[in-house]
Amino acid sequence: MESNEINVYCDESCHLQNDGQKVMGFGSIWCPKNKRLQICKDIRAIKHNFDIKERAEIKWTKVSPSKINFYEKLIEYFFNSDDLRFRALIIPDKNKLNHNEYNHTHDDFYYIMYYYTLKHFLRNEESYNIYIDIKDTKSWEKTSNLKYWLLKYFKNKNYYFDEKCFIKKVQLVRSHETELMQLTDLLLGAIVYKNRGIYKSPTKFSLVEKIEHFNKYPLNRKSLYGDSKFNIFIWDGGNR
Repeated sequence: MESNEINVYCDESCHLQNDGQKVMGFGSIWCPKNKRLQICKDIRAIKHNFDIKERAEIKWTKVSPSKINFYEKLIEYFFNSDDLRFRALIIPDKNKLNHNEYNHTHDDFYYIMYYYTLKHFLRNEESYNIYIDIKDTKSWEKTSNLKYWLLKYFKNKNYYFDEKCFIKKVQLVRSHETELMQLTDLLLGAIVYKNRGIYKSPTKFSLVEKIEHFNKYPLNRKSLYGDSKFNIFIWDGGNR
């Protein structure tokens, strides 16, 4: 990565406390700000090659057998690009969470998990523009709270950094507005699907295997700490 200013696109899956889903996930794609436009242009070119409309949204829930080659090409593009990297955090069973024991709410836990998702890749010599997918009516509040947690972590570590330049902004976006947020959704969706362990769709399972082929590790296994291209953290209540 050449630029010292990094764009980060964040998405989450099954983040609500009582949505009937066991696995909860957070994902983020990172790229140099000065490469964003070219990456989006490349993704649109892939769409064009498969006769998919430029404004059609890439989404894990929209994966279908008729578009399997398109999604495979997107996965290949991600892993072949030196300008993209991905980090995810997975909570295997959110029903086992005991928020009262730690004196926080599920909303507090949400911010803490995003903090653990992002802090692994943050460097004090870089500056960041963080974009979060709009999910619910509390999304606006989440932007300021996430920035607070991230700055607090770096202050506690006694890192030297310019607070105003380190995290330049935390901003809400709608996923259909940027291909990079959509790509985050696709990769995170595959990881959550694997960790659920219920493989009803051969097409989706095929994409999981495609990612695992490039990643060299199963998507339900923790990455090595130094893995910077595609990093998965399976949260067990400890720190990383």
